[in-house]
Amino acid sequence: MMQRSRIYNTSSDFVYLDLRGKIVSKELKPSQRLLEVKIATEMGVSRTPVREALRRLANEGLVKIVPNSGARVAAPTVNEMENAYNVREYLESLSVELACRNGMDRRVLERLEEVLRSEESAFENKDLDAFLEANNTFHRLIAESGKNNVLCEYIDNIMLRTNVYIFFYDQFDEKDNYSSQEHRAILRAIAQRDKERAQEHMREHLHHSHRALEVPDSRKKIERR
Repeated sequence: MMQRSRIYNTSSDFVYLDLRGKIVSKELKPSQRLLEVKIATEMGVSRTPVREALRRLANEGLVKIVPNSGARVAAPTVNEMENAYNVREYLESLSVELACRNGMDRRVLERLEEVLRSEESAFENKDLDAFLEANNTFHRLIAESGKNNVLCEYIDNIMLRTNVYIFFYDQFDEKDNYSSQEHRAILRAIAQRDKERAQEHMREHLHHSHRALEVPDSRKKIERR
């Protein structure tokens, strides 16, 4: 993954970005304990910025904090992921339906093309953060075209959840950028105001994203118990 220059405004930023990078790069594994004292010692900071960083990561869904037990790297289950993608499919099917009904003006279409170029560049550079940022913007712009603010909020929330799954279980090593290809198919259908085709392409896109998640067999066995 391409490394970005980092600017640390506070000790909390320093710890947060370091831990987040290790989670995204899979150096820290799902369910691995995150001991405040150990992290503080290794990074040369007090426990306070470590605690603040862990709370930020918990808000993103990357860390689970259990009272009287401490923090661990999150470990999404197979059932949790399946449920989330089912909800996302329902929400985004409605999103493209509303976008087709309302139509998109030229400026939005141009912005979406720009986003797709950014997504393609991020894929080539294997920059997962930039790739997901472009991906989220694409889906958000479609939702905003539907002119339903409540739906936009729900889609933002469900994307945060599915992004966590991608960080943990998508190897991001495909040779072909299926996501951008699928996005372009969705965009063409919306531009033509073809609701049925747009919904079909969106469902296929989300199914492919879900199937790309590779949950270790050990996690599946734990869940079956």
